[in-house]
Amino acid sequence: MAIGGTKVNPKKFHKNQIPFYLYLVPVAVFMGAPIVYIINHAFKPMDELFALPPKFFVSNPSLINFQNLFQTAAGSSIPISRYIFNSLVVTVAVVLLSILISTMAGFALSKMKFKLKNTIFEVNNLALMFVATAVTIPRYLTINTVGILDTYWAHILPLIAMPVCLFLIKQFMDKVPDSLLEAAQLEGAGAFRIYWKVILPLTKPAIATGAILAFQAVWTNVETSNLFASSEGIRTLSFYMNTLSGVGTVQGQGMAAAAALIMFVPNLLLFVVMQSSVMNTMAYSGMK
Repeated sequence: MAIGGTKVNPKKFHKNQIPFYLYLVPVAVFMGAPIVYIINHAFKPMDELFALPPKFFVSNPSLINFQNLFQTAAGSSIPISRYIFNSLVVTVAVVLLSILISTMAGFALSKMKFKLKNTIFEVNNLALMFVATAVTIPRYLTINTVGILDTYWAHILPLIAMPVCLFLIKQFMDKVPDSLLEAAQLEGAGAFRIYWKVILPLTKPAIATGAILAFQAVWTNVETSNLFASSEGIRTLSFYMNTLSGVGTVQGQGMAAAAALIMFVPNLLLFVVMQSSVMNTMAYSGMK
């Protein structure tokens, strides 16, 4: 297609695309540099880890950091498999519960009519302004009062309420035509059936995005293990990996670099697999 003699979205490379490449390539390099650094840093031998000036790329890749990591884990009183199991249980529970709560709340706020609906949604938006540190003490007091300290629920409950997830899903649901819901009602479908059979299938991109955000929030979280768990056997993999930098002076830094890569890879793979859903959600969630 041509507009004013200029081709728009040509099938093959065209000179009109050069300005886009001049802008996008440096941005892509800048955004991808931390990923490249994390990967290179994990494979640096000890002399390169502490080289001055620091090296961005590894010159002599080595698996010594990973070997030290697994040797330390093998000598721990708590096997690393226990930390992995705890993380898997907590991560799966948080992702499923946060998606369930966010989709049900988003459906109510988007498609149902009741008093204070807009006020409740604005309260959710206001919660986006608060960082986790600001609510640490109230969270601890609540968990202590409920009596779930040092349990899996102490890891799960503080993380299942995700304001950003609810915001994205609700905004995406606003794009679902009301005529589809009216047609389902004429067929005798109730609110739950409409939610399950109509709303959820049409909001899969937003759900996938919410799942990624929930996974990222819980997979690397160390706050719950630090504050709400006193038993080592109930703590998560991210907490254990975070303690490795304190093991020795030199060796611990290498193990911490390897641990950072191990914890980062699942986030990267999940985003790569679901990136189309994320882009679709970001494109439509803010539109009216």
